Amino acid sequence: MHSCLKFALSIFLFFIAATSHAADPLPSWNEGSTKSAIIKFISKVTTPNSPDFVAPEDRLATFDNDGTLWCEQPIYVQVQYIIDRTRALAPKNPDWQTKEPFRSVLAGELNNPELMTDHAIGELFAATCSGMTTEEFESMVNDWITTAKHPRFNRLYTQCIYQPMLELMEYMRENGFAIYIVSGGGCDFMRPWTDRVYGMPKQHVVGSTVATRFELRPEGPILLRLPKINFIEDKTGKPVGIHHFIGRRPIAAFGNSDGDLEMLQWTTMNSGPRLGMIVHHDDAEREYAYDRRSLVGRLDHALDQAQERGWVVISMKNDWKSIFPPASPSPTTP
Repeated sequence: MHSCLKFALSIFLFFIAATSHAADPLPSWNEGSTKSAIIKFISKVTTPNSPDFVAPEDRLATFDNDGTLWCEQPIYVQVQYIIDRTRALAPKNPDWQTKEPFRSVLAGELNNPELMTDHAIGELFAATCSGMTTEEFESMVNDWITTAKHPRFNRLYTQCIYQPMLELMEYMRENGFAIYIVSGGGCDFMRPWTDRVYGMPKQHVVGSTVATRFELRPEGPILLRLPKINFIEDKTGKPVGIHHFIGRRPIAAFGNSDGDLEMLQWTTMNSGPRLGMIVHHDDAEREYAYDRRSLVGRLDHALDQAQERGWVVISMKNDWKSIFPPASPSPTTP
């Protein structure tokens, strides 16, 4: 009889543990104030009798991409794509061997601070990512993103996404939120893969854009990418882009750098329930540790304002049980 009771008790405890785990919307988050802040916010804006209830049509959340949803060190992923394109096109452009910023790229001098300037990146971008149709560019990005790997983790870049943030986005979707990416990265670079990687449809990706021209050719109409930046979706451009392309002010925003400062201000400095969160990269062992002095993803002024504005700073080291999802055995086919 004693053994039967013991067995029954063990089954009961197992059931309780399994039920508790299944009920946890954020299993990759450690218990603590950060996780509690998320769950509390979601609860109060979705509970009908709550004084902070928000109608479903007004539940809008925006997420930065680089450094917020996937790894941005040691160099932005799109910049790596541009570098790889520069190397691939170098044989057809012999003058690049002596012309900056192409020379630095081809010589492997990627730690050159001058290479990370907006002017240098813009020149590389114009030379390697224009002069083709939007469909041709999408195909090239797809070909690259399905094989390109992170230099440190030896994983596909699309496997260097943050598991806790995937869970957070899904948790918000399940609670009636419309989720958007608002990134300084190019929207045409992100849209080919965000649906299969984040579950983010193309129309929910807001990013920097290039000038594009319609042409009616014998084979049919095309959109041609021109060597000119149309709009930079970063810093002050983020609230402007949200207004232009989404048309509603978010009630929650998630970023990781000073490039997200104005988006966080635009989201939280308004009436009603608001949530602003900053991913702080403080885990050198599992990912990277950087903030105020980093050339990539610098977090300085936004970190200073976090306490004043009531933004929650997410510690990767302390708040996340795991960083990346389990690696897939083979590249994802688009």
